[in-house]
Amino acid sequence: MTEILLIPGAVPLAEWRAIWRGAVPKLDPAAAPRIAESAAAVARILARGEPVYGINTGFGKLASVKIEAEDLATLQRNIVLSHAAGVGAPSSGPVVRLMMALKLASLAQGASGVRPATVALLEAMLAGGLTPVVPSQGSVGASGDLAPLSHMAATMIGVGQIEMGGRVLPAAQALAEAGLTPLTLGPKEGLALLNGTQFSTANALAGLFETETLFQAALVTGALSTEAAKGTDAPFDPRIHQLRRHPGQIAVGETLRTLMQGSAIRASHRDNDPRVQDPYCLRCQPQVMGAVLDLLRQAGTTLETEANGVSDNPLIFPETDEALSGGNFHAEPVAFAADMIALAICEIGSIAERRIAMLVDPALSNLPAFLTPRPGLNSGFMIPQVTAAALVSENKQRATPASVDSIPTSANQEDHVSMAAHGARRLLEMAANAGAVIGIELLAAAQGCDFHAGLASSAALERVRARLRRDVPTLDHDRHFHPDIEAATALVRAGAVAEAAGIALPGVA
Repeated sequence: MTEILLIPGAVPLAEWRAIWRGAVPKLDPAAAPRIAESAAAVARILARGEPVYGINTGFGKLASVKIEAEDLATLQRNIVLSHAAGVGAPSSGPVVRLMMALKLASLAQGASGVRPATVALLEAMLAGGLTPVVPSQGSVGASGDLAPLSHMAATMIGVGQIEMGGRVLPAAQALAEAGLTPLTLGPKEGLALLNGTQFSTANALAGLFETETLFQAALVTGALSTEAAKGTDAPFDPRIHQLRRHPGQIAVGETLRTLMQGSAIRASHRDNDPRVQDPYCLRCQPQVMGAVLDLLRQAGTTLETEANGVSDNPLIFPETDEALSGGNFHAEPVAFAADMIALAICEIGSIAERRIAMLVDPALSNLPAFLTPRPGLNSGFMIPQVTAAALVSENKQRATPASVDSIPTSANQEDHVSMAAHGARRLLEMAANAGAVIGIELLAAAQGCDFHAGLASSAALERVRARLRRDVPTLDHDRHFHPDIEAATALVRAGAVAEAAGIALPGVA
């Protein structure tokens, strides 16, 4: 199993991606002194006897209530139990583990006041494959992802459920079987564990990484559709894109040109083609997909910054023994990034569906109707295009920005919230929809190229066609279509389409 050395505050997107895909984070030992000093600072602050939010006061609207020393441990346990109020289906294991790794990196920066033993338990749970069961709904993205992170924190004190080795167990039992001891929370620790943006950020990062895979596959299927329609590669000429200067557009134009390089299909109609211009879904791929790439990269920059930051409150500064209350838990940056990714997913699927629609229409593609050799007797790709349209429409509805909404909470103490959690949580489902659309395009584009028998596409695209044909034969007559779509979509989502092309494809990081 791959291990990632987690250097708090300096983890690149590629390493968060690796953790999302199953790598185990191991905390850099150099973080230990900062963690210990932060906990010691909390003890010194308490010794002064002053009221400090989250350490010896109530929470939220109850911040003015002073808590006596004998009740401090109960205070921290109570906040975890009372805030573990999520509902809905459990979050996926990879998302929860990414959330735990993000929390680990945040606590290890020495600004949260937790003890080394608390950080060690979180790291041990990740190493041992203990994944808290975390309901997916209940956060408004400020004051932090309180409910989801409380469910994580609850398992660390032996409450709730943990998934381990394919079994869902009571948390105390799972910890015991793994040789771990539940925590008794110290001052500030309950709040430190449940305050922050890690649930929203984990979901947004997962959405970003899945969308990156779809984006790369859609570049390949877009080029293959251009070949199937005997479209021109002239719109991919670098001189066009240099004049507009957008980096993503330049990169996508170069990629499409490379994907089609050396194609006999393209060469067959280079001269005396009566068509002057292709439809936008072919011709404007650099402009549309280039804008998508720029947007995803911008979202990636925001999320990388957020993943390496500390979003706890209050923050502990050991050098001055201060606990400063602020608003780093407000997930507005994550909400904006999630909205951007949602827009990108929507457009990737939207332009791909237009290419499918073009290919099945003989008036636009000069291919047999619905890409079947005997239309009428056979329906061919008629309904797969309808399915793609349905998925695109669903994604359009889901792409409505979440960040523009706000509902005051905690008796108006928390009067503006980001809605980052559900803005990010929708992304994986949207990506699944778009992945199926691209899978259908892969099938349609390969089928279209099959009608150009005797003419090969480029080496890169022929590798992609060969990879598809290992799993899905040419559609020479109607058959049960669902397995074909499932197989093609699996290739898309696994990154096999981009891999088969065998060229460097632009990505987020």
